[in-house]
Amino acid sequence: MAKDSEKELRERVSRQARRMKQAEHDRRTLLAQTIYIGTLGLVFVLPVVGGAYLGRWLDGFVAGYSMRWTLSLIFLGVVVGGFNVYLLIRE
Repeated sequence: MAKDSEKELRERVSRQARRMKQAEHDRRTLLAQTIYIGTLGLVFVLPVVGGAYLGRWLDGFVAGYSMRWTLSLIFLGVVVGGFNVYLLIRE
């Protein structure tokens, strides 16, 4: 009876040790988390900035003071960037 409980205890401890090693191996490092957050930022900001530049360029063709294209494309960039972040986080 004592041998069975000792064997069971050894198995339980070795199983927990394997789980702890696997959890430490799978844990994200600070560098990996920083890169992930930076990627999220770029995926959001690039469409916004691209929309602003494209809108400003298109507004340059209109006579007078116009910001119609700039504001529209900035808004579109925010929507596209938000959707990109959603898709990246969902993975």
